[in-house]
Amino acid sequence: MQRSGNPRVSVVVPTRNEARNLEVVLPAIAAVRPAVHEIVVVDGNSVDGTIETARRVLPWVKVITQTRTGKGNAMACGFAAVNGDVIVMFDADGSADPAEIPAFVSALVAGADFAKGSRFVRGGGSDDITLLRKSGNAGLNGVANALFGTAYTDLCYGYNAFWADLLPVLDLPAVDLPAPAEGMLWGDGFEIETVLNCRVAAAGLKISEVPSMERERIFGHSNLRTFADGARVLRTLAAESRRAVRRRAERVQVEVESRALTPPGGIPVVPLLTEHSSNGHAPHGHPANGAGGNGSAIPGTSVGNASGAQANGAQAADDGLPVPRPVPQPRPAGEAAHLGDARTRLALETEEAS
Repeated sequence: MQRSGNPRVSVVVPTRNEARNLEVVLPAIAAVRPAVHEIVVVDGNSVDGTIETARRVLPWVKVITQTRTGKGNAMACGFAAVNGDVIVMFDADGSADPAEIPAFVSALVAGADFAKGSRFVRGGGSDDITLLRKSGNAGLNGVANALFGTAYTDLCYGYNAFWADLLPVLDLPAVDLPAPAEGMLWGDGFEIETVLNCRVAAAGLKISEVPSMERERIFGHSNLRTFADGARVLRTLAAESRRAVRRRAERVQVEVESRALTPPGGIPVVPLLTEHSSNGHAPHGHPANGAGGNGSAIPGTSVGNASGAQANGAQAADDGLPVPRPVPQPRPAGEAAHLGDARTRLALETEEAS
């Protein structure tokens, strides 16, 4: 897919009782030049008039309500609603500077697949982080870098941007899935930033860090819990590492089976199934291409492709004839494998991460 040198930028803002902050944040985002294409506010059942405030201060804002609970679900709902080329993740509390959005977009246009904000590179900083949180973040950075071969300097920062065509690689829980009776789906909670950072690294995508200055929240109080959230990030790293290993093994297995069934002439053998097949499909994927480099690109990462193949089962004919099914073809390196039923895999990953 050819990416634009002048992309349309969609800014996703998750909210929960952020009415007073939106009065400042939304006009500031709208004032960014070059102008953003759209702003999507995703509300989590606020009771302070957040939705009404958003529409009052910025009539053209797109407002939706998330389908389940948790920041991760809010982000996934926002990602599904955008129609721009680039997606910017932006907190509603006023801690992020909208004037930095062009720098994130420039990193992507220069060749990055994922632009990661960092408070700990030259030009970045924080008015809000404590020594304890800074030390904990450094430790978690070390674990992530050891597991995924990255060189992140700020794993736990939520100001990021990426090309919209990477959404299949992120493989977040579908927004129309029902909420579980207890807990939440893996990826629906505050682990979302870590999940994204792990998955773009595991996919071999090109990552560039962008200096960012974090300000203090304007109104209200942070929901951050230093020890509890730090432990959750650590569990997320472990779970995502196991997921990456499992996906690599699945890709290798598919490639081995495809090579075994491909004769010297290069035309794959198409076996016939002798039993009736049931209808089903695997998720569609979209290509994710990028080239070049920019700034502090993360060593050890490269541009990868994310594609899914649709595997449609056909209803067996009344006469009982066998139904042909194509053999899976090899996937390029860096491609996200979409194997098995999505709901089954999601349940396994949720159980594994708990």
